[in-house]
Amino acid sequence: MADQTLPPFPDDVPTVSLTVVDYGLLKSGDKNEINTLWDAATKQGFWYMKNHGAEHVIEPMFELGRETMRLPYDDKMKFWQGNSGGSFGFVQSPRRYDRDLKGSKDNCEMINISKDDTLSYPDVAHPFVTACMEANNTILGIFNDKLGLPSGTLERFHSSEEHSVSEARLIKVPPSKDTESIAVGSHTDFGSLSFLANKLGGLQVLLPGEEHWKYPLPGHVICNVGDALNLLSGGILQSSTHRVLPPPKEQSKYERWSLVFFTRPGNSVSLKALSDHSSIIAASPGRDLDSGATALDWFMRRQSKWRVSNQKTVDDYLASRGTEHTKIAV
Repeated sequence: MADQTLPPFPDDVPTVSLTVVDYGLLKSGDKNEINTLWDAATKQGFWYMKNHGAEHVIEPMFELGRETMRLPYDDKMKFWQGNSGGSFGFVQSPRRYDRDLKGSKDNCEMINISKDDTLSYPDVAHPFVTACMEANNTILGIFNDKLGLPSGTLERFHSSEEHSVSEARLIKVPPSKDTESIAVGSHTDFGSLSFLANKLGGLQVLLPGEEHWKYPLPGHVICNVGDALNLLSGGILQSSTHRVLPPPKEQSKYERWSLVFFTRPGNSVSLKALSDHSSIIAASPGRDLDSGATALDWFMRRQSKWRVSNQKTVDDYLASRGTEHTKIAV
């Protein structure tokens, strides 16, 4: 079922200017476009991307989300994510604290679909997941060369042949009169690359000292670097803090749906700066970054801290925020 007509994003709220990258040019090896991507990834960590190859598979995923969320609550809770650090399955609302430490809860519901399950049991999610994997693998290859790593290093760390916590996520935020209420609290992404599609505003990129809305561009997705790549690159690739509020002004009267694919390293990958493999990383200020954990253990530790029932102290809350809070991986 197609969406109802949605109001335009308001033109009188502060917005962040993001670079537009053409994926078609990236695939063709265009040097200027590759440099444009690199500049965005090492400065803001966010960019728009057009001609990304997933245009025709996004709407079926939104319909999958709508159909699933219409199921009775008890049926959805049979597939509850749990509190132990796992990610796949249903996530009910409310579930964790917001960014201001006042104990406010977010108000979104989520469905998380495992990359490994999708590849093993092809269904409606398969075309979207494979399109995202292709795009993100292309970007990883570009970053690999820019970081001076041996050919194929980052691609090998994100191989589809190894189990990982890579996943597709559908997020539903209900209409709200309170446009300052938290939908998804401030955080950096756990993984390496995120590939986001949405139709309404709500995403805020939290640059130092500023909070700016990011508005959707028709036909474009929003991509960003996550904490794993920040670690592996010795801090060269930027993982920036962001959050989700209800859409601004007239858009807040409508349900907000987001669709994202998170590319994350293979479960056995040690999350530390690849200084031994690159003179560029070895010369970076973050050359000694080391999470002290594999990708799976580190993810589960971070993920578990997002759960309200696991946040016993302020430190537990802060431990879920990411590299932008502590400047090192937690």
